[in-house]
Amino acid sequence: MHEYRHAKLFSLGPEWIKPCRGGYFTLYMTADGLTAEHGIELLREMLRIRRFEETCAARYSAGAIRGFLHLYIGEEAVAVGAVRPLSPADAIVSTYREHGHALARGLSMESLMGELFGKANGCSRGRGGSMHFFAPDKNYWGGHGIVGGQIPLGVGLAYGVKYKGLKGAAMAFMGDGAVNQGAVHEAYNLASLWNLPVVFVIENNGYSMGTSQARSSALSWATGPTGSSSRTAIFASSGA
Repeated sequence: MHEYRHAKLFSLGPEWIKPCRGGYFTLYMTADGLTAEHGIELLREMLRIRRFEETCAARYSAGAIRGFLHLYIGEEAVAVGAVRPLSPADAIVSTYREHGHALARGLSMESLMGELFGKANGCSRGRGGSMHFFAPDKNYWGGHGIVGGQIPLGVGLAYGVKYKGLKGAAMAFMGDGAVNQGAVHEAYNLASLWNLPVVFVIENNGYSMGTSQARSSALSWATGPTGSSSRTAIFASSGA
């Protein structure tokens, strides 16, 4: 993650980085300077996630997959764009809508599908299901079913990196519904106070579970420098 700001995935101008209180900034990303080869590679990964999710939806509708199933359809670009610049030393912690993050991190389709079907060859040995993919060997520390509950864990992972003097950082994903949780704001504060190497990625699909953002949040969503609506924001502590 120490290389994140210099990643060639996106060309960033100063107008896309907005200072915020507490050492955070909002990062808006563009695709300027993206080579054709790199673009095709990213598109292939996004389509791979989409096809996986479509297969999951079909099998779930047929009753072959039990329990909960939270699909990542429509958000593929976020996972691919955010995860691709990371190194193996960077930890990831995710939400219950985690299929795209896990695939972008490099977990195999076989291990994820096995987990969805409750098989022993699943990434969590068939005991976690859709919301609890884990792969410590890939520094992927799971999806979590409690809204916002993973954010303090992400801060803890970042604290471990700093305390041990290791290279790397932590990336913690959340949805827009998590931003109103008290523990999330406590995590923000500690990350800034201790100057931890952590990046928070907020994926806004407009709904906190089944409640629209307009009904659950007093503040409107962030906008880019041109005033257009932004569906994803990345916040980093000054230590990231």
